[in-house]
Amino acid sequence: MKLLNRNIEKDESGSVRLIPEGSEDIWHAYNLIQLGDQLTASTIRGVKSETKTGSVSTDRKRVNLTISIEDVFFDTYACALRIKGRNIVENKYVAFGQYHTLDLELNQPFTLSKPQWDLISLKRIEDACDITKQADVAAVTMQEGLAVICLLTQYMTVVRQRIEVPIPRKRRGSTTNYEKGVLRFYDQIYRAIKQHVDFDVVKVVILGSPGFVREQFFDFMMAQAVKTEDRFIIENKSKFLLVHTSSGHKGALEEVMRDPQIKARLADTKSAEEARAIDKFYQMLNDNPDRAFYGYEDVSKAAEHGAIGTLMVTDELFRAADVPTRKKYIQLVEDSQASNANVLVFSSLHVSGERLNQLTGVAALLNFPLVLESDEESESASEN
Repeated sequence: MKLLNRNIEKDESGSVRLIPEGSEDIWHAYNLIQLGDQLTASTIRGVKSETKTGSVSTDRKRVNLTISIEDVFFDTYACALRIKGRNIVENKYVAFGQYHTLDLELNQPFTLSKPQWDLISLKRIEDACDITKQADVAAVTMQEGLAVICLLTQYMTVVRQRIEVPIPRKRRGSTTNYEKGVLRFYDQIYRAIKQHVDFDVVKVVILGSPGFVREQFFDFMMAQAVKTEDRFIIENKSKFLLVHTSSGHKGALEEVMRDPQIKARLADTKSAEEARAIDKFYQMLNDNPDRAFYGYEDVSKAAEHGAIGTLMVTDELFRAADVPTRKKYIQLVEDSQASNANVLVFSSLHVSGERLNQLTGVAALLNFPLVLESDEESESASEN
């Protein structure tokens, strides 16, 4: 993401002008845009014109529109963002108050105006525009007949292709059909990796599977690369990392991110830090539950006592349509930061974010044990 202009007033109102340069920038924009904001962007509009003879023709013109946002739709597979709202700046092509839908496009600037910019939104702009904070990981989870090719960034786990190939069962005395099915399956994975993995960007390609599927595929891939003189695969052989998983489904990436080899290779990335934090939370919940809280009520009480060491929140909570809900989580982050807590905002489209969502989307590791009275105990104490 490229920041072209930032104009934030003292009352925290204002606007920013940005250019999305990659698919992940569209995800950042989705998290920045909220209902009631104003968006200015260029769009293609069909304009009807009537000639002197009475015939009507339609021309497509690129126009700049400013809309008040009423609906936002994000396509997670295509990383496409569509925003609907009413036009608030009249021009000769679109009347004032008329509905229009804007599609944010790569390398096309847009201006986002808000009545109030909170610290979460400003931090996201900072992270999105810092190229050093980009994680570059691809992963392929597989089992016989099934493979899932994913791209892992700091904020998203995007499934680029799902491969399913029927493989005949082994029969005694003849394994020809079985071997042909396996080779056909491996060939499709090989082609998918070449199609979806940019080795100029990706630092690690994780191959995960149960049994020996990953080793057999890796041997097949390298043999094919040598046979076809595929220098991209041969030169990047060291980037492939083979790990064990329980299955070939996307969910197996949760195990992958806990693997010590992966943590070592990705030690400086945001996703690795989140994976370590959520692992530590579950361990603390098991060993010392008075230092591991989850759910807004308990975590906010821990913040009141200044007990939070690490606060974990999913970005989904900051996209809530209900303004008071957004504000209470932003306040929780501010209160935690005031006591020097480490705040981690997890992406709901990342594996670690999915795990945190199972814990209501907010959890905290405490600096010291904290025992909270239940509501019934508090009422009994007040009566006495």
